[in-house]
Amino acid sequence: MKDKIISKATEMFLKLGFKSVTMDDIACEMCISKKTIYKFFTNKEVLIEEGNNVFHEKINNGMNEIMANSKNAIQENFNIRNMFVEMFKVADKSPLYQLKKHYPTIYEKVITQETEVCTECFRQNILKGIDQGLYRKDIEVESYVKFYYTLIFSINETTVLEKDASKLELQALEYHTRAIATPEGIKELEKQLINHNI
Repeated sequence: MKDKIISKATEMFLKLGFKSVTMDDIACEMCISKKTIYKFFTNKEVLIEEGNNVFHEKINNGMNEIMANSKNAIQENFNIRNMFVEMFKVADKSPLYQLKKHYPTIYEKVITQETEVCTECFRQNILKGIDQGLYRKDIEVESYVKFYYTLIFSINETTVLEKDASKLELQALEYHTRAIATPEGIKELEKQLINHNI
Protein backbone atom coordinates (compact mmCIF):
# COMPACT_ATOMS: atom_id res chain seq x y z
CA MET A 1 0.00 0.00 0.00
CA LYS A 2 2.86 2.40 0.79
CA ASP A 3 4.25 2.10 -2.77
CA LYS A 4 0.78 2.69 -4.24
CA ILE A 5 0.34 5.83 -2.15
CA ILE A 6 3.76 7.14 -3.23
CA SER A 7 2.98 6.39 -6.88
CA LYS A 8 -0.45 8.07 -6.85
CA ALA A 9 0.72 11.05 -4.75
CA THR A 10 3.71 11.67 -7.05
CA GLU A 11 1.46 11.54 -10.11
CA MET A 12 -0.91 14.06 -8.50
CA PHE A 13 1.92 16.34 -7.31
CA LEU A 14 3.33 16.49 -10.84
CA LYS A 15 -0.04 17.08 -12.45
CA LEU A 16 -1.61 19.48 -9.96
CA GLY A 17 1.32 20.90 -8.01
CA PHE A 18 3.06 20.02 -4.76
CA LYS A 19 1.42 22.88 -2.87
CA SER A 20 -2.16 22.44 -4.02
CA VAL A 21 -2.56 18.67 -3.50
CA THR A 22 -3.66 17.80 0.04
CA MET A 23 -3.62 14.52 1.94
CA ASP A 24 -7.43 14.58 1.66
CA ASP A 25 -7.13 14.83 -2.14
CA ILE A 26 -4.83 11.80 -2.26
CA ALA A 27 -7.08 9.76 0.04
CA CYS A 28 -10.15 10.67 -2.03
CA GLU A 29 -8.42 9.83 -5.32
CA MET A 30 -7.35 6.42 -3.95
CA CYS A 31 -10.65 5.71 -2.17
CA ILE A 32 -8.86 5.15 1.13
CA SER A 33 -9.00 6.94 4.47
CA LYS A 34 -6.57 9.70 5.34
CA LYS A 35 -5.69 7.59 8.39
CA THR A 36 -4.26 4.92 6.05
CA ILE A 37 -1.90 7.49 4.50
CA TYR A 38 -0.81 8.74 7.92
CA LYS A 39 -0.01 5.15 8.92
CA PHE A 40 2.92 5.33 6.46
CA PHE A 41 3.70 9.08 6.31
CA THR A 42 3.66 11.41 9.32
CA ASN A 43 2.94 14.44 7.12
CA LYS A 44 2.81 15.67 3.53
CA GLU A 45 6.49 16.73 3.52
CA VAL A 46 7.58 13.17 4.35
CA LEU A 47 5.40 11.84 1.53
CA ILE A 48 6.88 14.37 -0.93
CA GLU A 49 10.40 13.49 0.18
CA GLU A 50 9.88 9.72 -0.12
CA GLY A 51 8.19 10.23 -3.49
CA ASN A 52 11.20 12.21 -4.67
CA ASN A 53 13.54 9.43 -3.52
CA VAL A 54 11.59 6.87 -5.55
CA PHE A 55 11.50 9.21 -8.55
CA HIS A 56 15.26 9.85 -8.24
CA GLU A 57 15.92 6.10 -8.34
CA LYS A 58 13.68 5.76 -11.41
CA ILE A 59 15.58 8.57 -13.15
CA ASN A 60 18.94 7.06 -12.20
CA ASN A 61 17.97 3.62 -13.54
CA GLY A 62 16.57 5.13 -16.73
CA MET A 63 19.73 7.14 -17.39
CA ASN A 64 21.95 4.11 -16.76
CA GLU A 65 19.90 2.04 -19.21
CA ILE A 66 20.08 4.75 -21.89
CA MET A 67 23.83 5.21 -21.38
CA ALA A 68 24.35 1.46 -21.78
CA ASN A 69 22.21 1.15 -24.93
CA SER A 70 22.67 4.35 -26.95
CA LYS A 71 24.65 4.11 -30.18
CA ASN A 72 26.61 7.31 -29.63
CA ALA A 73 27.05 10.18 -27.16
CA ILE A 74 24.86 12.69 -29.02
CA GLN A 75 22.00 10.25 -29.48
CA GLU A 76 22.37 9.39 -25.78
CA ASN A 77 21.72 13.00 -24.74
CA PHE A 78 18.61 13.19 -26.90
CA ASN A 79 17.36 9.86 -25.51
CA ILE A 80 17.88 11.10 -21.94
CA ARG A 81 16.00 14.30 -22.76
CA ASN A 82 13.14 12.25 -24.22
CA MET A 83 13.01 10.18 -21.02
CA PHE A 84 12.58 13.37 -18.96
CA VAL A 85 9.91 14.72 -21.34
CA GLU A 86 7.99 11.45 -20.96
CA MET A 87 8.34 11.41 -17.16
CA PHE A 88 7.17 15.01 -16.76
CA LYS A 89 4.56 15.10 -19.52
CA VAL A 90 1.71 15.41 -17.01
CA ALA A 91 3.37 18.29 -15.16
CA ASP A 92 2.06 21.80 -15.70
CA LYS A 93 4.64 23.53 -13.52
CA SER A 94 8.32 22.66 -13.31
CA PRO A 95 8.74 20.30 -10.32
CA LEU A 96 12.09 21.83 -9.33
CA TYR A 97 10.64 25.34 -9.47
CA GLN A 98 7.77 24.26 -7.21
CA LEU A 99 10.02 22.52 -4.69
CA LYS A 100 12.37 25.50 -4.51
CA LYS A 101 9.45 27.86 -3.90
CA HIS A 102 7.32 25.81 -1.48
CA TYR A 103 9.57 23.13 0.04
CA PRO A 104 13.14 24.53 0.08
CA THR A 105 14.50 21.88 2.49
CA ILE A 106 13.33 19.04 0.24
CA TYR A 107 14.58 20.98 -2.78
CA GLU A 108 18.09 21.14 -1.29
CA LYS A 109 18.12 17.36 -0.79
CA VAL A 110 16.89 16.76 -4.34
CA ILE A 111 19.56 19.09 -5.75
CA THR A 112 22.28 17.28 -3.81
CA GLN A 113 21.12 13.91 -5.20
CA GLU A 114 20.69 15.15 -8.77
CA THR A 115 23.98 17.06 -8.83
CA GLU A 116 25.94 13.88 -8.22
CA VAL A 117 24.04 11.77 -10.76
CA CYS A 118 23.86 14.42 -13.50
CA THR A 119 27.46 15.61 -13.29
CA GLU A 120 28.68 12.01 -13.59
CA CYS A 121 26.31 11.38 -16.52
CA PHE A 122 27.49 14.56 -18.30
CA ARG A 123 31.13 13.65 -17.65
CA GLN A 124 30.74 10.11 -19.03
CA ASN A 125 28.84 11.46 -22.04
CA ILE A 126 31.60 13.94 -22.92
CA LEU A 127 34.32 11.31 -22.53
CA LYS A 128 32.33 8.89 -24.68
CA GLY A 129 31.82 11.57 -27.34
CA ILE A 130 35.56 12.35 -27.41
CA ASP A 131 36.37 8.64 -27.83
CA GLN A 132 33.84 8.40 -30.66
CA GLY A 133 35.25 11.46 -32.44
CA LEU A 134 31.99 13.37 -32.00
CA TYR A 135 33.37 15.87 -29.47
CA ARG A 136 36.65 17.79 -29.70
CA LYS A 137 39.65 16.35 -27.85
CA ASP A 138 40.95 19.74 -26.75
CA ILE A 139 38.05 20.67 -24.44
CA GLU A 140 38.34 21.06 -20.67
CA VAL A 141 35.92 18.28 -19.68
CA GLU A 142 35.17 19.42 -16.12
CA SER A 143 34.43 22.98 -17.26
CA TYR A 144 31.91 21.80 -19.85
CA VAL A 145 30.30 19.45 -17.32
CA LYS A 146 29.83 22.47 -15.03
CA PHE A 147 28.61 24.74 -17.84
CA TYR A 148 25.95 22.29 -18.98
CA TYR A 149 24.87 21.35 -15.46
CA THR A 150 24.52 25.03 -14.48
CA LEU A 151 22.53 25.79 -17.63
CA ILE A 152 20.09 22.88 -17.25
CA PHE A 153 19.45 23.36 -13.54
CA SER A 154 19.10 27.12 -13.89
CA ILE A 155 16.35 26.55 -16.48
CA ASN A 156 14.46 24.18 -14.18
CA GLU A 157 14.85 26.33 -11.08
CA THR A 158 13.66 29.56 -12.68
CA THR A 159 11.12 28.51 -15.32
CA VAL A 160 7.57 28.15 -13.99
CA LEU A 161 5.90 26.13 -16.75
CA GLU A 162 7.21 22.66 -17.59
CA LYS A 163 6.52 23.08 -21.34
CA ASP A 164 8.68 26.23 -21.37
CA ALA A 165 11.42 24.48 -19.40
CA SER A 166 11.33 21.55 -21.83
CA LYS A 167 11.74 23.86 -24.84
CA LEU A 168 14.65 25.71 -23.22
CA GLU A 169 16.32 22.41 -22.25
CA LEU A 170 16.27 21.33 -25.89
CA GLN A 171 17.83 24.62 -26.96
CA ALA A 172 20.44 24.22 -24.19
CA LEU A 173 21.23 20.70 -25.45
CA GLU A 174 21.77 21.99 -28.99
CA TYR A 175 23.87 24.91 -27.68
CA HIS A 176 26.00 22.58 -25.51
CA THR A 177 26.52 20.07 -28.32
CA ARG A 178 27.50 22.69 -30.91
CA ALA A 179 30.03 24.13 -28.44
CA ILE A 180 31.97 20.86 -28.12
CA ALA A 181 31.22 18.94 -31.34
CA THR A 182 33.62 18.02 -34.13
CA PRO A 183 32.38 18.36 -37.75
CA GLU A 184 31.30 14.69 -37.46
CA GLY A 185 29.47 15.53 -34.25
CA ILE A 186 27.64 18.42 -35.92
CA LYS A 187 26.39 16.00 -38.61
CA GLU A 188 25.07 13.67 -35.89
CA LEU A 189 23.49 16.61 -34.06
CA GLU A 190 21.71 17.74 -37.24
CA LYS A 191 20.45 14.18 -37.73
CA GLN A 192 19.09 14.06 -34.17
CA LEU A 193 17.41 17.45 -34.58
CA ILE A 194 15.67 16.21 -37.74
CA ASN A 195 14.68 12.91 -36.03
CA HIS A 196 13.12 14.90 -33.20
CA ASN A 197 11.31 17.24 -35.64
CA ILE A 198 13.16 20.33 -34.53
